[in-house]
Amino acid sequence: MKISSEFSKYAAHYGEYNIIQNQVAQKLLTFVTTKPKKVLDLGCGSGALIKKIDWDMEHLVGVDFAPGMLELHPKAKHVECIYGNFNDAALFEHLRTSVFDYIFSASALQWAEDLDALCKNILTLNAPVALAIFTANTFKTLNTTAGLEPLLRSRKEIKRLQKEYFADAKFEVVEYKLEFESVRDMFRYIKKSGVSGSRKLLSYKETKKLMEMYPLNYLEFEVAFIAH
Repeated sequence: MKISSEFSKYAAHYGEYNIIQNQVAQKLLTFVTTKPKKVLDLGCGSGALIKKIDWDMEHLVGVDFAPGMLELHPKAKHVECIYGNFNDAALFEHLRTSVFDYIFSASALQWAEDLDALCKNILTLNAPVALAIFTANTFKTLNTTAGLEPLLRSRKEIKRLQKEYFADAKFEVVEYKLEFESVRDMFRYIKKSGVSGSRKLLSYKETKKLMEMYPLNYLEFEVAFIAH
């Protein structure tokens, strides 16, 4: 629940800090060659994906376990926001009562407790997917400078998942860089965007030292895309 708490805490300011998430959502939609009418968005957040969909839909179900994010998600007659945790099998029991033409997840699945189990549950919904998963190379230099082990799964591990569960899907890895005017602005972004997963392993002194030592004026992100 720590991740959820962090996303909810800064939900009111999230629009200022989801630059990368917006780019990822835009890229994800380039894989879609149809105009699905019944859409599921896992980890929908404040609606980065729906804001970029430019076709008419009959029904969009957005799932998130941060209430603050769901409050910010665009509302409409065809939009259904569900408070739910995609780590919970009971959520998929509920979702299987609906039919979806497409399943999206733009910037959330890296936080899955068991990504294998989640992929299996996604398969039970019998729909094409477009998934974006941040990899261990996100914040690569930051982790190296701080002497921290990566929080996320490696590109190799996500490739394995794609081969095992979505063998007929495309697999593409994209690297992003987000520049900042100062290291302080950079660390403010890390805290308020929620991308750190609420991991707070460094003390105040260690964080201050890291800010002094960090050699770049940008943060690195690496995203693996899996899409039919």
